Amino acid sequence: MTHPDPGLKARLLAAIRDVPDFPKPGIVFKDITPVLADPALFGATIDALAAPFVGRGVTHVAAIESRGFLLGAPVARVLKAGLIPMRKAGKLPWTTQRESYDLEYGTDALEVHADAFSNAARVLIVDDVLATGGTAAAAARLTRRCGAHVEGFAFLMTLGFLEGRARLDMAPVESLLDY
Repeated sequence: MTHPDPGLKARLLAAIRDVPDFPKPGIVFKDITPVLADPALFGATIDALAAPFVGRGVTHVAAIESRGFLLGAPVARVLKAGLIPMRKAGKLPWTTQRESYDLEYGTDALEVHADAFSNAARVLIVDDVLATGGTAAAAARLTRRCGAHVEGFAFLMTLGFLEGRARLDMAPVESLLDY
């Protein structure tokens, strides 16, 4: 795991605000909108997310809905890679591939266009938070099922106490912050 320079880490920690009891009681939501609103901090964050993957042949960034879109698109630009949105079920207009995954109370699914990746695609999966790892693992399974190679994962933050990193043992996992 690559850690950002201490100055960036301190700035991120100061900017990300905790919102207690959102979206339900007992949850402390990590609000990244102050990071997005600060042009210098947002730019430094994107550069730090992309840095470990520069020169590693990434051809596509798969961004997970929805906050992953905000980070994945500029990371793709830095890496000179294509952007592939991974969406919740029923949101994409073309033929899709679907991967279901378990949630604490039920299931959910990600979809991607069936023709999004070629067999030569080398994919970086980007999202804002790595929690239990269910969504990111589903994104990796979906990417591989479409014939592409998962080059790695990049997250703004990891909630280490939820042990999601253990579900992503198929590729390097990079995170700027660990809670």
